[in-house]
This record gives sequence, structure tokens and C-alpha cells, in this order.
Amino acid sequence: MNFPSELKYTKDHEWVKVEGNEAFIGITDFAQRELGDIVYIDINSVGEEVAREEVFGTVEAVKTVSDLFMPVTGTVLEINAELNDNPELVNSDPYGKGWMVKVSLSELAEIEYLLTADAYQALVGA
Repeated sequence: MNFPSELKYTKDHEWVKVEGNEAFIGITDFAQRELGDIVYIDINSVGEEVAREEVFGTVEAVKTVSDLFMPVTGTVLEINAELNDNPELVNSDPYGKGWMVKVSLSELAEIEYLLTADAYQALVGA
């Protein structure tokens, strides 16, 4: 399993890549393996501010549907449009082409609540 050290993580298996006052968010390699083949991503929150730990969408796999939890408070600027036609990108490249949303961060200090790669790896027992 892959745990890029430059990313931050949540106990709910989302990752965050911070770039200044913006961040890219997706689900972890662990999460996509647990879900299995992803067939649909449902995110309708563009332009909305979503609070930390609130649901911002769902990911549907062959056998289950799982909520996506916002790791940090922010306004959703963009949804990865590639996932509309290719949701399997989350399986094949969860930290790259499989990103889900780009947000404008409202509270930079919330980054401190996130897990490091080592802490996340310990959490999932990998």
C-alpha cells in the first residue's frame, strides 16, 4: 500500500494535499482497496462551504456506497470531471488522477488535526 509522506490523512480514509490556501482531496489507497471496484462518484457541492467532518459526497463501489467526509472546512472550487466517465481512476491512481475535489481552505489551522503518513499507516495497521 502507498502512503505518500507529503499528504495529510483522516481517520475516515481521506487524503489532503495542501497547496497554499487550496487543497486537493481524495480517498486513500487503503480506502479504495477496501471498497473494491469503484463505479460512481456523487459530489454536488461545488460553490458550497463544507465544514470539517461533514459529508461532501459519496463513492459507490460494486458492493457498497460510502460517504466522503470533508477533512478541513473549505469551499468546493472544483470536482474532478474525469471521474464522471472514469470513476475507476480512484482505484488505479488514488493520489493522482483519482483526486475528487479541490477546495479553498477556510481554516488553515485545521491542517493540524490531520494525520501524518506514519500515523495513518499505523491507524490502518499496514
